[in-house]
Amino acid sequence: MSEPGLGSSRLVQSFPPLHDLCDQTFAEMPQLNFHWSNPDITGEWTGLGNIWLKLEVDLRAPVQAYANALQLEIRTGRMFKSLLVAGLLPTIFAAPAPQMNYGENSGPVGGVTAPVPTVTAPSGSLYGPESLLGEVAQPSPVSGGDSSFVSDYPLVNGQEADSDLGLYLDFNSVENPQPIRGEGGQTDPGPRTYAYEKLNPDLFAPPGTDSGDVPQLQWPLALSHNRLGSGKQSGWARQQNTDNLPIATAFAGVDMRLAPHAYRELHWHTANEWSLMLKGSVRLAAMNENGESFIDDISAGDVWFFPAGVPHSIQALGEGCEFLLVFDDGSFSEDGTSLISELFERNPKEVLSKNFQTPVSAFDNLPDGQLYIFNGTPAPANISAQNQTGTAGILPPDGSYTYHWSQQQPYETPGGSVKILDSTTFPIAPMFAVALVTVQPGAMREMHWHLDSDEWNYFLQGSARITVFSAPQSSRTFDYTAGDIGYIPATDAHYIENTGTEDVIFLEVLKQPKFTDISVAQWLAIMPKQVVQDTLHLPDETLAGLPKEKTYLKPGNKNLTALAANPNGTGAYEPSN
Repeated sequence: MSEPGLGSSRLVQSFPPLHDLCDQTFAEMPQLNFHWSNPDITGEWTGLGNIWLKLEVDLRAPVQAYANALQLEIRTGRMFKSLLVAGLLPTIFAAPAPQMNYGENSGPVGGVTAPVPTVTAPSGSLYGPESLLGEVAQPSPVSGGDSSFVSDYPLVNGQEADSDLGLYLDFNSVENPQPIRGEGGQTDPGPRTYAYEKLNPDLFAPPGTDSGDVPQLQWPLALSHNRLGSGKQSGWARQQNTDNLPIATAFAGVDMRLAPHAYRELHWHTANEWSLMLKGSVRLAAMNENGESFIDDISAGDVWFFPAGVPHSIQALGEGCEFLLVFDDGSFSEDGTSLISELFERNPKEVLSKNFQTPVSAFDNLPDGQLYIFNGTPAPANISAQNQTGTAGILPPDGSYTYHWSQQQPYETPGGSVKILDSTTFPIAPMFAVALVTVQPGAMREMHWHLDSDEWNYFLQGSARITVFSAPQSSRTFDYTAGDIGYIPATDAHYIENTGTEDVIFLEVLKQPKFTDISVAQWLAIMPKQVVQDTLHLPDETLAGLPKEKTYLKPGNKNLTALAANPNGTGAYEPSN
């Protein structure tokens, strides 16, 4: 007998009784033998489920295909291939052995099902012979081996529509999406990870209007390394900077979690720090260069800002917290923060004694290494108990490091709402202009661009897509979900469209004193009608409907593939939707 390289296999379909199976199926095939790993199997063989078997076949012997009821799941390496024996066994035995087999990573642990060890000692060679070089070796078979043919792949709604319509394709409705749009593309036989393609349909099957080369403008924080705090389950932090999103030179972001009563160690930064509370509540304490003190409690939806170099502390209150930090330096690293524990550890104790006018023994219990994020004792409920004030007093109100943004009512408009926070109402942060935007299903943040600043986005909820136009003729469409970061260079035109069934909520962060943008619709409405019409050949009724005031949002049809059935229709909002 010779091993055909099939490894271990698992019986996945019920059988007739064993004696019937042998009589009817294998009586004329003496070279085909089954060796079961479980010697206790007896009686009727129905629904064997997880019974493992080893298949040994003498490939030199003729094999007849009589196994009409048998279905095997055959493992090759770490991947799987389902094989219906009826009609396929002759082919598999007659054809050359496949070189490689691919499939989706669908196992229970990390997408991989661990193989059953079959080799107990090394054998073979790491390298093949020189006789396999091209024009020396026998040609590889051009058919009968691994085929690139993909069968049984359904297309989703809108996938066959004109690619220039650029309809959003929801690949979550199919098991194996394919990179086909309109008449373009072709199937993908693998290897693949379906989850990535379902999350990024506009990269996998891009609209026909995408063109040229655009830098990567998306980073999921789920792919960032998580730095865990010290102590037992005290918290964690993960970040995005130019290491993982090179285009984002103006901003870096950190997502941080603190357990109840845990601290972000006393520290300061080389960059300005703007933060939005995502969950829970914290107590902040700081002092500026004048010795003025500051302390405040803030909750989800509120904002703080600490200028570069201002030392501060952050302590989670009773329910813990999570917050987003935005720094105005794309190369900033959270790991480069200046920590009080490191400051004490990196100076001679003689110097510490002299500086703090206390015996050297006072420093015998300093922490060994960074504390970073660590568990603490509960803060007193009365914040005034922690308000330590020197002769300089407290920070004046117009210099407050916090803004209770959660209490600001949004600007409501068809399609959603907008809240803006910039130096107009938060003067301590003169170069942070931020909008919190809520876009309803079917609606979009209108086409626009920013004159003087790159745009940094963080998606708090929902799913969206952005097409970025980079002059003179490049554009690319990216998809985003909660926890993703987007980045758009200054003057690059773009929109943000809700592609889900719930509101999409995101931040637009700019490095400028006031939040401003150029609205494409408003611009065309204010330009001379003749100029616009001679350039774009738009109908009179379209030009007449352009708004002369900025709208920020545009309502739309919740059915994102409605135009597939009516290409000459409209994607605009209709009351019946």
